[in-house]
Amino acid sequence: MNWLTEEKLPIGKWAKGVVEWLIDNAGFVFDALARWLEAIIGGLLWLLELPHPLVFTAIAVAIAIWLKRSWQFPLFVLVALLLIVNLGYWDEMIKTLSLVLASALVCMVLGIPIGILAAHHPNFSAWLRPLLDLMQTIPTFVYLIPALILFGLGMVPGLVATVIFAIPAPIRLTELGVKSTPRQLREAGQAFGATPWQLLWKVELPFALPQIMAGLTQTIMLSLSMVVIAALVGAPGLGVPVVRALNTVNIGKGFEAGLVIVLVAILLDRFLRNERTGG
Repeated sequence: MNWLTEEKLPIGKWAKGVVEWLIDNAGFVFDALARWLEAIIGGLLWLLELPHPLVFTAIAVAIAIWLKRSWQFPLFVLVALLLIVNLGYWDEMIKTLSLVLASALVCMVLGIPIGILAAHHPNFSAWLRPLLDLMQTIPTFVYLIPALILFGLGMVPGLVATVIFAIPAPIRLTELGVKSTPRQLREAGQAFGATPWQLLWKVELPFALPQIMAGLTQTIMLSLSMVVIAALVGAPGLGVPVVRALNTVNIGKGFEAGLVIVLVAILLDRFLRNERTGG
């Protein structure tokens, strides 16, 4: 077997060469993209930091009451947000929330059109499938390195890594939802003279909406799972105290920050569920 390993394929050198070529020839593109992503995150962060924590909590509770028509979930929202304030992680929570919402926005804006295209073009879907598998299975640290080199420290490389990890979910679920549209509905639309665009907007997308919303929920959950990874490249938020707790073996600090991440995940998941419960 020695003969098989004597001539190692220079895959690592090829990857390094691609990144160096991008830096030399397309650096302005990544600079512009970084500014655009920073503007998105900065806008969301400004909006979330604008109200006082207690005002933010009151607004969240009011939205919970309107959505659920019950007292259990609004009470949970109130207790969870006040607990986050009490533990001293409010600023970190807001920064994490801005990163998660920014990544969800980018993923949905890119993922829904790609999913629609894949649903209508089987050849494109067949080409896209292994790429999506690669994006979901390749270790995050592998593409954190070029993201760090291309975008520098801060929120942007964390956002890029999060988008790469999370975007397969909205693409796959949008494609599944559009493909699942019953043939009878399509034929009825065509019988009434609907154009392909009208068929998409008035038949396929409304039928696929539950799957698209499931893709949004999955995107947010996957983005939250990247919080700690993003902290390693300088992204502020709840990942920072987790990393510090790991470095100092501080069990209490790590548990508190982890609990806040769990609370944020539960709140976002429940807010995105569209059912209304009576009670």
